[in-house]
Amino acid sequence: MDPVRNPYAPGAGQRPPELAGRDSELTAFDVVLERIAHGRPERSLVLTGLRGVGKTVLLNQLRSAAISRGWGTGKIEARPEQSLRRPVSSALHMALRELGPRHGDQDSVAEVLGVVKAFAQRVAPADAKVRDRWQPGIDVPAATGRADSGDMEIDLVELLSDAAGVAADIGSGIALFIDEMQDIAPDDVSAVCAACHELSQQGAPLIVVGAGLPHLPAVLSASKSYSERLFRYLRIDRLDREAADRALLAPAEREDVTFEPAALDALYEAADGYPYFVQAYGKVTWDVAASSPITAADVAMAAPAAEAELAVGFFGSRYDRATPAEREYMHAMAELGGPSGAAVATSEVAVSLGRKPASLSPARDSLIKKGLVYSAERGQIAFTVPHFGRYLLRHPD
Repeated sequence: MDPVRNPYAPGAGQRPPELAGRDSELTAFDVVLERIAHGRPERSLVLTGLRGVGKTVLLNQLRSAAISRGWGTGKIEARPEQSLRRPVSSALHMALRELGPRHGDQDSVAEVLGVVKAFAQRVAPADAKVRDRWQPGIDVPAATGRADSGDMEIDLVELLSDAAGVAADIGSGIALFIDEMQDIAPDDVSAVCAACHELSQQGAPLIVVGAGLPHLPAVLSASKSYSERLFRYLRIDRLDREAADRALLAPAEREDVTFEPAALDALYEAADGYPYFVQAYGKVTWDVAASSPITAADVAMAAPAAEAELAVGFFGSRYDRATPAEREYMHAMAELGGPSGAAVATSEVAVSLGRKPASLSPARDSLIKKGLVYSAERGQIAFTVPHFGRYLLRHPD
C-alpha cells in the first residue's frame, strides 16, 4: 500500500478524514445557532470526555459551523495558573474583527475594542515582569470605567455584554470556544459562569462552548451552584462499532481500498472505539498491508508497531511528566483497576501502598493538576487517558 496515500491522521486535535459518530452533537449545535438567530434563549455548551475521544476536533468543527453562519468566533486553550484576561481578549478581538466590517457604526465598534483593550491591560502588579506587561494589538485607546475594575467577574460580564451588543446590532452572534476548560483558575471559572448567566438572562447572542475532562461539570458546579442549569453538557465517548467502521472505511474507499470484515473486527477490538486509537491503528495497518482488501493478518502484523508508537507518543509522554511518587500512585491505580482502567477508591490506593490517605494527597492532587487522573466521584479516582491502566501494567517500571 502506498504510504503517501494513507488517509489516516492520528494527532492531537487533528481532524480525521471522516468525522464519524458525532452527528448528534453537530446537529445539537446547529439548533443552538438557529435558536439564537431567531432570538430564542439558549444555554452555552460544555463537551466532556477522556483524552483521545476527539473533544478538540469536535470543538474545531463546531467553530467552523459558527463561522459558516457568519458568527464572530475566537478560541483559547486554558492553562493552569494563567489568567483568562489575555487569551479572552485575543479571542474576542478576533471575533470583533470578523464582525466589525459589517457594522454600520464603526465608532461603536471602536468603543467596544477599547473595552477589550482595557480588560486586557487591567493592572499587572507593580513588580510584574516585562513579559507580563502585555499589549494587545488594538489600535484604539483603552476605555475607562468599563471592564477595568480588577474584579474578574464584574469585568468579564461587562466585556462579553458589550461584545454581544456588536453582534446583536448586525443580527449575528459570537461564540467563544475554550479548550481544556478544567484548567481555568477558580476565580476565572466563577467569572465565566457569572457572565454566561448574565448573557442568558439578557438573551444576548454570545455563547461559550467549552471542552474538558470528565470532572469539568464538578469544577463548574463547585464555582456556581446554578452551573448545572447554565450549560448544556454533552458527553463525548467512544465510537460505536458502526461509527468506528465508517471512520476507517470512508477514507479508504476514496482511495479505492477496502477492508475484510475480519480486519474491521480486529481493528475495533484493538482500538476499543476511541477515535485517536482508530486513527493510530488504521494508519499503521495501511502501511504494512500489501494490497487491498486489508486483512486481519495485516492488522495482527501492524498491532505491535501501533502499540509501540502509542507507548511513546500517547502514553509515555504523559507518564514521563510524573514524579516518582506520582508514578507509584498511578501503578497502584492500575493494579487495582485492571487493564480496563476502572475507577478505584482512593482509600484502596492507600491500603495498596501501605500509606495513610492524607500522605498521598499531594501526589493525587498533582496528578489531577497535570491532567493525568480525575476524581470520578467523591473518594474515587480514574485515569483521564483510555487504556492507561493497560499501559502501566505492561510497563511496570
